[in-house]
Amino acid sequence: MTVHATAPLADLLHKLRPEDVTAAQAVAEREAELTKPAGSLGRLEELTAWLASWQGRAAPRLDRVRVAVFAGNHGVAARGVSAFPASVTEQMVLNFERGGAAVCQLAKLAGAELHVCALDLEQPTGDITREPALDAAAFADAVAVGNAVVADDLDLLAIGEMGIANTTVAAAVAAKLLGGSGSDWVGRGTGVDDDGLARKAAAVDAALARHTEVTEPLDVLRCLGGKELVAMAAAVAAARARGIPVLVDGFVATAAVLALERHAAGALEHCRLAHLSAETGHRRLAEAMALRPLLALDMRLGEASGAALAIQLVRASLACHHGMATFAEAAVDQRNV
Repeated sequence: MTVHATAPLADLLHKLRPEDVTAAQAVAEREAELTKPAGSLGRLEELTAWLASWQGRAAPRLDRVRVAVFAGNHGVAARGVSAFPASVTEQMVLNFERGGAAVCQLAKLAGAELHVCALDLEQPTGDITREPALDAAAFADAVAVGNAVVADDLDLLAIGEMGIANTTVAAAVAAKLLGGSGSDWVGRGTGVDDDGLARKAAAVDAALARHTEVTEPLDVLRCLGGKELVAMAAAVAAARARGIPVLVDGFVATAAVLALERHAAGALEHCRLAHLSAETGHRRLAEAMALRPLLALDMRLGEASGAALAIQLVRASLACHHGMATFAEAAVDQRNV
């Protein structure tokens, strides 16, 4: 049953596309000729090589960049784990579509198109403390949504989410796959008080107790996650198959792709962690996955805001790589040794 239920996502991970080392080497050779000390632009240089290795181009580009925000509702929200009602998910989706949210401004500033995917908001997932979040059909539907977002001609994809109570389910996924209890992983999310934080921890612990027999990582995502988490994971897997690099947003997005890495080692090689969220547990999660964030600005908004902001760092890396003069072009002497 488990294998069949998660087959749509497992199939996307069946054969991981390798990076193009030749393209990355070409970038490194040009970097060595640019008018600067070797390695002096730090991680900006690494970002250009990363783009090249997954785009398969010695001269990477960012002509078409997409920010994808996936929205879903959760049955566990009824347990008082959020400071806001579940109705806010749909209201925020409308805000995204009208251009009124932070991610709208950040995507526009980064020269990226914003793509909002609302996943059957009128039908929340199952309450993970009592039942699996998704059955096989709902899981497959969410995978299809994530796959469809990844157009073949994208040069870069940034993923994020919106969903009242989704920090609770993300904490449950992280606890199940990495160990620990609810109190080890839950944070204040939308701003819950101490009582709300205790309810979140109790909900995660109840979910772990309910799903003790679930061990396969993709099935953990199905039983303890949510539609938007599955869709994000599917988008990341689909991007790998198409040679598209990905920026991953905060705690919820990172928990979603954790399942991919645990299912297939190396599945996230085409990804970069956009930022370190202020949400409790994200640092621990990033360290467990050996992901180095590009930014650490104490953000915890979600909605792909950190990923959209990080696009500008990637654009900066590319601007320097393509726009700087070489030592020969600028008639600047190179170092003696």
